[in-house]
Amino acid sequence: MNKKIFSFIVLIIVSSSVLFAQSSYEKEIEIWKQKRIDYLKSENGWLNLVGLYWLQQGKNNFGSGDDVQIKFPKKSIPANAGYFELNGTTVTMFVNQSVDIKISNQNLNKVIVFSVDSIHTPIAAYGSLRWTIIKREDKIGVRLRDIKSPAVTEFKGIERFAVDSNFKVRAHLQKTENPANILITNIIGQTSPQLTPGKLVFTLQGKQYSLDALEEEDQLFIIFGDATSNKETYPSGRFLYASKSNADGYTILDFNKAFNPPCAFTKFATCPLPPKQNILSIAITAGEKNYNHN
Repeated sequence: MNKKIFSFIVLIIVSSSVLFAQSSYEKEIEIWKQKRIDYLKSENGWLNLVGLYWLQQGKNNFGSGDDVQIKFPKKSIPANAGYFELNGTTVTMFVNQSVDIKISNQNLNKVIVFSVDSIHTPIAAYGSLRWTIIKREDKIGVRLRDIKSPAVTEFKGIERFAVDSNFKVRAHLQKTENPANILITNIIGQTSPQLTPGKLVFTLQGKQYSLDALEEEDQLFIIFGDATSNKETYPSGRFLYASKSNADGYTILDFNKAFNPPCAFTKFATCPLPPKQNILSIAITAGEKNYNHN
């Protein structure tokens, strides 16, 4: 076979392989993006949060009236629906007669809705409202959702940077010799030590960077900021998940899957902020851009 023809055929095969790989990767990102949107719009997503109310020790009346301590949205529930009683770290909900609040499809006038010893926190429901109890350090509060919130029905998606495989990089986990903590501050000003397995060291555009990782179940969780923060992307940084490192200590950081924290969508979330060592000087022009509420 003529060498020129052979070289041309090889070039076509290689080019086709590259195009196929790129197309396959872009499809992978599209699938990830759709799952992300489906989650945001789900009952457990972040778009439907409509309230966060911190409880005081003792009795906390709740309803939609003006004379209760915990004011749910107007006309969403009776004016005085009942009260939460916080005793130490245990929360009991008392429901007034004739108020049709359900937990696990049952009407209960008195039920413990939170205890530090509980495995599961029950979900209370009234109409389109759903609420649970959350604990953040020394604060215990009521997280309220409206599954028919306009934020869900009017959601138009999230603008993203174009997919760029250059932002999918191999990273080496430099493990800590002993269990170590890093300090993580959340958006409501609480700071707490979080266990880190180590630093993820990687190279982008010819320079080396590192990010402290946290462990979340069977994944690594990274909170980071970069040169796009407060410009194209959310001011307080973004989140990223990665698989735990393999036997050789390597994993993949795919910044095309970097996503906004819950606080980009609602003021009723308590997002962690990136530690200062996780603020990158480079612009990560990949993943989700800041969410436009309009």
